[in-house]
Amino acid sequence: MVSQDKLRNVAIIAHVDHGKTTLVDELLKQSGTFRTNEQVQERVMDSNDLERERGITILSKTTSVHYGDYKINIVDTPGHADFGGEVERILMMVDGVLLLVDAFEGCMPQTRFVLKKALGLGKKVIVVVNKIDRPMARPMEVVDEVLDLFIELGADDDQIEFPVVFASGRDGYASLSPDQTTENLQPLFDIIVKEIEPPKGDVNGPLQILFSNIDYDEYLGRIGVGRVERGEVTLGQTVTLCHSDGTNQNVKISKLFVYEGLRRSEVDRVVAGEIISVAGINDINIGETACAPDHIDPLPFVKIDEPTLAMNFMVNNSPFAGKEGKFVTSRNLRDRLFKEVQTNVSLRVEETDSADTFKVSGRGELHLSILIETMRREGYEFQVSPPTVIYKKDENGNLLEPIELLMIEVPEEYVGSVMERLGTRKAELRNMGTREGGTSHIEFLIPARGLLGYRSQFLTDTNGNGIMNHIFYGYEPFKGDIESRNTGSIVVHETGETTSYGLFNTQSRGRLFIGPGEPVYEGMIVGENPKNEDIVCNVCKKKQATNMRAAGSDDALKLVPHSVLSLEQSLEFIKSDELVEITPESIRLRKRILSKELRMKAESKNKG
Repeated sequence: MVSQDKLRNVAIIAHVDHGKTTLVDELLKQSGTFRTNEQVQERVMDSNDLERERGITILSKTTSVHYGDYKINIVDTPGHADFGGEVERILMMVDGVLLLVDAFEGCMPQTRFVLKKALGLGKKVIVVVNKIDRPMARPMEVVDEVLDLFIELGADDDQIEFPVVFASGRDGYASLSPDQTTENLQPLFDIIVKEIEPPKGDVNGPLQILFSNIDYDEYLGRIGVGRVERGEVTLGQTVTLCHSDGTNQNVKISKLFVYEGLRRSEVDRVVAGEIISVAGINDINIGETACAPDHIDPLPFVKIDEPTLAMNFMVNNSPFAGKEGKFVTSRNLRDRLFKEVQTNVSLRVEETDSADTFKVSGRGELHLSILIETMRREGYEFQVSPPTVIYKKDENGNLLEPIELLMIEVPEEYVGSVMERLGTRKAELRNMGTREGGTSHIEFLIPARGLLGYRSQFLTDTNGNGIMNHIFYGYEPFKGDIESRNTGSIVVHETGETTSYGLFNTQSRGRLFIGPGEPVYEGMIVGENPKNEDIVCNVCKKKQATNMRAAGSDDALKLVPHSVLSLEQSLEFIKSDELVEITPESIRLRKRILSKELRMKAESKNKG
């Protein structure tokens, strides 16, 4: 067991894609965590399939490295704003943070967000300017940007005197000067040991553990992850768990673990300051405190930012319902969503008037789409409505709406089209500048609903050359109506299988999302009409057989390649009277009301 003064707890925080996970990989390798001949995959901390595919960290992970006599617990946190709830609570477990900033991109929206949280909790910050090996890297300018951000966020005198390390996570070296290249990350290890204080908890005091995360194991069940704030904990000990609703429960610690490298190592005893995992407590939740039974003293827990977007999850009632999924009932859906809430602190799930519909609120489109994709891969089948923003009212009853800080980087030639497009979405220009290489950096304040459906449009407008990031800014008075999608849908006329002939006759009406030989049903959406109206087409139409031959009529039909929409694109595309059907094998778009006659009746009723 490591003594308290030889222990360091540190979190790595940064904007998405600034190299956190890659740097942790190198720290693990250079500290001798892996055997010399051990095969280690890249981004070893991104254990989830979705994380690997998207190249982002979604769930925080804990690991540890040994440096001389010191043990350094490292927590890798998500960089995307939608998973800010993860970052916030993880900071409660550590005594200092490594703030990673890209040597080219500089301070980005999430840099501001995570730094604000760290400064607010009084954590010691070490700035690591990463990727100094990048072409056009500007490390000293970035240090100035970080200093400006510290001042802007109201850092105190001690926090402003932050140490700076220049590093390349990919090449595995760090130095105290941008012009100097070293052979390893030793300067970074030295700075962590020197600048981050050891934990301060009283080893001899009554036990107190704050649980900041929940893990799950098929054999052990729920595992509470947290830090021993005071005293010591032993295997088999009885403790009092203070629940968030004010009730207390006596529970026994049946398994006790600390982190050694990427593995959990079983131990008999742990003292204050160490990050631990505890098994055997079935009812444990995030933010709860375990105390000594004779000294019940629960700790306050950090308040998590509220959700800003909501959507309805519904039981699938399409004609193809139950054909592709394992879990299809409302009970299946309900149990899975409420299970997610236990570990996903930024998520809210509410029951509605209908037993088949649940309102799910999250931090953004990505946050909700990750949940949908995860459930889909687990075998769930359901439908979702378009995302809508969550409004509030002030004390005078005025309507408030969530505002996002939007940062865009585009080549200069696309600035005009981006500004024009965002103007119609009620965006206000806040800042604008030009970087080396002719890239424009633009900041806007924009209503959250103005961003719905914008990402795919942005990529089209910039020919895929633009980068956009956004983060929650606050609530402001309602900005007025925003024009929604001004195109219509191509809707299927009858249930059947698409034919080349039917699609050939339809493709002149707009952009298709589907190819030949695919099963469809009445009311399903198979394309986009450029005009602002829905059109019903028979994509299953077969060519009439005849014994007459006409010149040119039997030539092969040439179909335009169809667009395959991803989950995010599907959510962005649909209007209020449309749904996305989610199954393990398919993502389909459909009308809420499938029958054409019933839709027309509903429309005339609404007009009347």
